[in-house]
Amino acid sequence: MKRATQFAALAGVAALLLSACGQAPEDNADGSATDGASPASDFTACMVSDEGGFDDQSFNQSGHDGLVQAQDELGITIRQAESQADTDYAPNIDNMVQQGCNLIIGVGYKLEDPIQAAAEANPDINFALVDSAFSDAEFNPVTVENAKPILFNTAEAAFLAGYLAAGMTETGTVATFGGMAIPSVSVFMDGFYDGVQRFNEDNDATVTLLGWDKTAQTGSFTGDFSNQANGQNLAQGFIDQGADIIMPVAGPVGLGAAAAASDAGKKIVWVDSDGFLTTDHGDIVLTSVIKQIGPAVFDVIKAAADGSFTSDPYIGTLENDGVGLAPFHDFESAVPAELSQKIDDFKQQIISGELTIESPNSPK
Repeated sequence: MKRATQFAALAGVAALLLSACGQAPEDNADGSATDGASPASDFTACMVSDEGGFDDQSFNQSGHDGLVQAQDELGITIRQAESQADTDYAPNIDNMVQQGCNLIIGVGYKLEDPIQAAAEANPDINFALVDSAFSDAEFNPVTVENAKPILFNTAEAAFLAGYLAAGMTETGTVATFGGMAIPSVSVFMDGFYDGVQRFNEDNDATVTLLGWDKTAQTGSFTGDFSNQANGQNLAQGFIDQGADIIMPVAGPVGLGAAAAASDAGKKIVWVDSDGFLTTDHGDIVLTSVIKQIGPAVFDVIKAAADGSFTSDPYIGTLENDGVGLAPFHDFESAVPAELSQKIDDFKQQIISGELTIESPNSPK
């Protein structure tokens, strides 16, 4: 497969959070027709996770929240399958096809190939893919008429987080790292890098960023999205070099980084969801770069259920509230008013188009 070949060397080191075999799809039929139900009561939306599972406190969980919201608010039937290894993706998707799903959503770039193959083989079923788009054998972008990419330009929100981190560091050193070197990860790191650099320019400062060089597109990656020990070790290395704020872009691997930061009395910037609310490390979460995956998934399901589904990519931005910066929560009083105002100003400038955050990894 295209993606499997491209990232085989990195994916080979991935450790699984769960056991080696995938679970059978779960049918939540009690979310179907109710008294006075709309035509959506005959609609079945299905979701397949990557190996992180729906309790990853990150993007799988956020996507699942949107699925459950659709069940609750639209009266549809939902089914779900948690993959536990790469070999589960295609069988889980095929199982959903066989069970009569009207829309099948894959969560994560690793499901690109099996979702694309299933969409091409089943033109009467709609598909969607969170965090990746579709391509041909030469990696050229392609449109699949019955499949919709759900993408997020997180560079915009990560720029704000980078500026904040640079303004809040007490050591003059911050850090970031990724799970794997793929666009949906590197786009966070690009924005974070630009935010740190902009703070340095505005304040004649010399805050150092460890873990990512945007110009060279090289940096630190654990090679997986599941082995928390890898995240803990990498974060500890950054802490040993003086970093006091770290942004892990690595799903559950980031929990290992959070553990290292907590032990050392440092802070983290979480990603995908609001880590203050979704992790057990809220007391060290300075902020989070949020992808509104749940609302995007809900909107795609609603469109498919009411017959307005298209293959046009959804791209979340600051302007459409598809991405954002979480509240500072416990650090609200610690963030200087001037710094907070500057971040708000940048957000409005990005929304208006006055300020453009550029990344070679941003979705198009």
